Amino acid sequence: MLEVNRAFYEAFEASDLNAMSDLWVHDDRVLCVHPGWTALRGWASIAASWAVMFDGPQQIQFIVTDEHVCVNGDIAWVSCDENLLTIGASATVNALNVFERVGDGQWRMVAHHGAPVMIASDEEFDEDFDNYEE
Repeated sequence: MLEVNRAFYEAFEASDLNAMSDLWVHDDRVLCVHPGWTALRGWASIAASWAVMFDGPQQIQFIVTDEHVCVNGDIAWVSCDENLLTIGASATVNALNVFERVGDGQWRMVAHHGAPVMIASDEEFDEDFDNYEE
C-alpha cells in the first residue's frame, strides 16, 4: 500500500496527469478534497482539478511522514502527513488516501482528503487541551 501511496505523491511532484490518472478509479463515486477546496466528486471534476494544479508555475515537493496503513479486504487507507516544500514556503497537511482493489487486482485511489495543519506545535495543542473544560 505504501508503494501505491508514494506513487500518488510522485505523480503530484512530477505534475504528471497521465500517472495521476492511472492511480484513480474513473467513476462518479470518487472523492477529492484538496486543502481549502470544496469536495470534488467524480473523476471528471477531479481530473480537471489536477490539470489546473499541474498547470501552475509552482513546483511542490512532498516529504511524507507518519504513514499508517489499514487494509480491510478490497479497501485500504493510508493516513499520513504531507510536508510540502515550495519556493519560499512550507506547510503540513494531514491526508487520508483511500484505495480500492479493482478487477485487475491493482489498487486504485477512490478518495483523497487533505486538511491543513493549523496548530503550530504539539505543545500548543496540549496547552489548549489542558485548558478545555466541559
